[in-house]
Amino acid sequence: MPERRWYRSLYWRIAIGYVALLAVLLLMQTGLAIWMTDRVWGRASRTPAQLAELAAADLSSQLTANPSFDIQQHLRDRYRSGYQPFVVVVDGDPRTYSNRDPIPPNLFREARRRLRGELGGREFEPPFFRRGGGGPPGGPGGPGGTGGGRGRGTGPDNSAPAEFAEVVVGGNRVGIVAVPGNPPPLSVSLRETAPTLAIAGVALLGAGSAIVAFLIFRPTRRRLQTLEHAARGLGEGRSDVHADESGGDEVSALSVTFNAMARDLHARATALAQSDRARRQLLADVSHELMTPLSAIRGYVETLTMRELRIDEPTRAKYLEIVEEETHKLEAIIGDLLDLARLEGGGDTIDFEPVLVDDLLRRVADRHRPALLGRGITLTTTAAANTPLIWGDADRLEQALQNVAANAIRHTPDGGTVTLRAEPLDDRVKIAISDSGPGIPAEHLPHVFDRFYKADTSRAGTHVPSGSGLGLSIVQAIVHRHGGEVWADNIAGGGAVFTLLLPAAKTAHPAAG
Repeated sequence: MPERRWYRSLYWRIAIGYVALLAVLLLMQTGLAIWMTDRVWGRASRTPAQLAELAAADLSSQLTANPSFDIQQHLRDRYRSGYQPFVVVVDGDPRTYSNRDPIPPNLFREARRRLRGELGGREFEPPFFRRGGGGPPGGPGGPGGTGGGRGRGTGPDNSAPAEFAEVVVGGNRVGIVAVPGNPPPLSVSLRETAPTLAIAGVALLGAGSAIVAFLIFRPTRRRLQTLEHAARGLGEGRSDVHADESGGDEVSALSVTFNAMARDLHARATALAQSDRARRQLLADVSHELMTPLSAIRGYVETLTMRELRIDEPTRAKYLEIVEEETHKLEAIIGDLLDLARLEGGGDTIDFEPVLVDDLLRRVADRHRPALLGRGITLTTTAAANTPLIWGDADRLEQALQNVAANAIRHTPDGGTVTLRAEPLDDRVKIAISDSGPGIPAEHLPHVFDRFYKADTSRAGTHVPSGSGLGLSIVQAIVHRHGGEVWADNIAGGGAVFTLLLPAAKTAHPAAG
């Protein structure tokens, strides 16, 4: 499972991502607002008096060059962006002109009063306005000039001051430029910049959200899709599905858990399929093994019951003897099957106690002594002096050794040798049963403990009939019930050896039962 880091957590990535998004949005919006404000009011750094003089001088030169030019269009084209709102009134023209909205209330009226010479209780002082003191005659706006005389007066209704400048053409005053003394209110700036800022904010928010979604959610979405496909495949019955475990976040932890569940289900499905195949194979093997003696019994019994067939007593006795042998063989197969089923299913009770190895080896030798004498086979039993006691069931251990010894004797040629040797190995007791037979072909070694495996099919050179094919399976079941191991191998130079590793009494007590 990939190591989980806090900074890879999906929750932390979302939180940090959106905090960073908001910070970037605020910075960009602030920068955009500053830039927009500078564009809108950047030229408004001039004082109202300077703006009035600039506009008056400009209009004076324009009217001198072309008395019929469009004043309103000129004001909007040149003074709309970045300039404070101001108004222009022209003598003899009832119209009023302004560069932009909004215009302070009554500023047009005040400008006309100034143009008519009404100074709000004071006469207008041509050719320029005085502020404290006046400019010298012949200065800007003086006779013959094209500049504008300027002055300061109270704003509309004596509320706020305003700056005024004359528009002079050919030495004659033809108009007045009036600029409010106070800057435009904040609402004007907001009204100018709010639409652009709103559009830019929405665009930035959309772009930022798309980038955050691409960087945070797209990789997670891709891994969630693989998890979804894997879950769908698992629901359809496929157990070999796999989800992407990369990322180190909550989704990867979920994928790891899902993959573990899928592997467990796959292992269970595989084990179930193998169990089903083993069950079918067992039924087939059992049917085959039981059919052979049953067929022989049935054949001989039918022959003996045929009235039209004359059978002498010796022949009848021989047939009955064969029937009895096949019956015993059938009973042995059924008994072995039941015994194996109890051992593998845990239905048989194992009585654990310390068992002396020498007694086991002696009982095995005594059990097979008649067969050994009849075939001239030498059986040797050896137990090392420091061999400990075995922790197990004496009867079951003897049964396992008897089966292995019987298998070795069955496949040992007449005059051969069989050796049983016990010795300590770490905390276990090792018992090896070897013979001088032809050995087991390498391709058959993995199957010698399978049910109904016929030893005579893998060991050539012997003519002794094999057993039921369940003896070694029972040996394996007994050894496993004792917590031990068993395997088969070939001896260099000829012969086979079966090795049993069984727990020693001093270490195996906790496994009792």
